[in-house]
Amino acid sequence: MIEILQPGMLASVQDLGRPGHRSQGIHPGGALNALALASANLLVGNAPGAAGIEITMGLCELRFGRATRIALGGDDIGATLNGKPISACWSLPVSAGSVLRLAPVASDLPQHPARHSMRSYLAVAGGIDVPVVLDSRSTDLKAGFGGHQGRALKRGDKLAVGDDQAALRAVSGPAFGVRAPDWSRSDLPAHQRGGHITLRVLPGPEIEEFTKAAREAFWSTPWRITPSSNRMGYRLEGEDLKRKHARDMLSHGVVPGVIQVPPSGQPIILMGDAQTTGGYPKIGVVIGADLWKLAQAPLNATLRLEPCTLEQALLAAEQQQRYLDTIRDTVAALDWSRATLYKK
Repeated sequence: MIEILQPGMLASVQDLGRPGHRSQGIHPGGALNALALASANLLVGNAPGAAGIEITMGLCELRFGRATRIALGGDDIGATLNGKPISACWSLPVSAGSVLRLAPVASDLPQHPARHSMRSYLAVAGGIDVPVVLDSRSTDLKAGFGGHQGRALKRGDKLAVGDDQAALRAVSGPAFGVRAPDWSRSDLPAHQRGGHITLRVLPGPEIEEFTKAAREAFWSTPWRITPSSNRMGYRLEGEDLKRKHARDMLSHGVVPGVIQVPPSGQPIILMGDAQTTGGYPKIGVVIGADLWKLAQAPLNATLRLEPCTLEQALLAAEQQQRYLDTIRDTVAALDWSRATLYKK
């Protein structure tokens, strides 16, 4: 159904991950920007957790073997469909033989400005049909299982699509779009905030292990995402965070979003493919509702960490779910309107 003409820097099959297997040392994995994949799936009539393709930094090209419906989540990264520009958060019918191309971050297409986002997510009606391993179709790139042959996609790969009849019945007709999620809590555009990406963070259980100066620097100074970042963790560069006393800690369970500080004093934010245990002190935890912003942040971007309460974190999660519910309601309303129109 889908032929990979050019996989780009890194493309892989991902769904919303495989939680529940940490006792076996298996991380949840899945789409780093779960919000983008879920919203794109809803736009084509899939369940939010259907498998799609995670595309990193563009340079990807695919051909569709038959007519279907697609949507991009995250950033469009200079996307074109048969040479015509398309945008993320739009549901689009495609004909057999259509070619989707995502340009590099610094787009060479005059109709697209340079892109400053890391990932795009392609959802296709019916979802990508690869074997289910431990309750998920996600690719575990480090362990080499799941997804398509347990690896990143490469040129010439052909991916099957699941039964798309229910999805195509639920979403039909011409293209339509929805509002993209807000990039930041602030009402100001990024360039008016100095280009920083704001992440809300819960204080970690070992925050008192750090000196007063380190705790103040953690909240008040910008942090740069270094090029050594990947799906396992985002390594930050900034002020050295010094501990009150240098001492070893027993390894303990960690989850995506945890901010660990190794002896170097430079924090690491754990991502979806991170290990399940770690022995570095946890100074904070990025709230789940903001992890998608981190997944989209480009290398060398700067972050600001903002303290957050548990109540605020739960409210943010509810707001994110309402956003997805709005997309689901919009799709249902469009389907009802079209059905009524066709009857007339």
